[in-house]
Amino acid sequence: MGKLDGKVALVTSGTRGIGLQSVKTLAENGAIVYIGARRLDAAQEICDELAKSNYKAKAVYFDATKEETYKTMVEEVVNDAGKIDILVNNYGGTDARKDSNLVDGDQETFFETLNNNVKSVYIPCKIAVPYMEKNGGGSIVNISSIGSILPDLSRIGYCVSKAAVNSLTENIAVQYARSNIRCNAILPGLIATDAALQNMSQEFIDVFLKHVPLKRFGQPKDIAEAVLFLASDDSSFITGEILSVAGGYGEPSPMYGDDVSK
Repeated sequence: MGKLDGKVALVTSGTRGIGLQSVKTLAENGAIVYIGARRLDAAQEICDELAKSNYKAKAVYFDATKEETYKTMVEEVVNDAGKIDILVNNYGGTDARKDSNLVDGDQETFFETLNNNVKSVYIPCKIAVPYMEKNGGGSIVNISSIGSILPDLSRIGYCVSKAAVNSLTENIAVQYARSNIRCNAILPGLIATDAALQNMSQEFIDVFLKHVPLKRFGQPKDIAEAVLFLASDDSSFITGEILSVAGGYGEPSPMYGDDVSK
């Protein structure tokens, strides 16, 4: 018996990194997982691979730049499965070349990032919650960022947008708790996806890890296991939480990195 037997889950942007691992982990625990993706061919390959192990996944079209696809994505899941129990809002991004600090950053990029990242949570939740209410409840897991609570020297648009996702998470949790709908957010630290590793020098890695008490980067599986916990009945009395999964990054004083290097 899996923790999610009989549950229907939707994971947005589920073909790579954290999204892909979340799809696999939820499917391995018994859920029928719908993969919201722009590249349906890539999503279908994942579905076919999971099917070899008798796990169930289906691809649905989703393009974060096309607002109408948020609605059609959720409705396609409900029309096909008859319900939606779990929603994992995984989409999020920015243009790092233009999203820097307040003065040097591009203003249009700031507001575009804010709009896209908040919209990617707000609209799917707005569409999915009424279906969850009809079904007696559900669980929403929003993927935020440790940058939402730790100010940085750059990526101001991304950090502010993810802080908004945290607030949105808490508001949804309060507003729909009486409908047995739980809403929580996960704040990943630096996760060792292929894309991230390709853009980091060894010098950066060495310096960064001095400030991570657990002394390693996170893996997509670390985040996916947190997604599973919040999606399952193991967390049935938890809602409105902003869960940091960052190896302790940001917890110690600024002197910590110097002390542990001695």
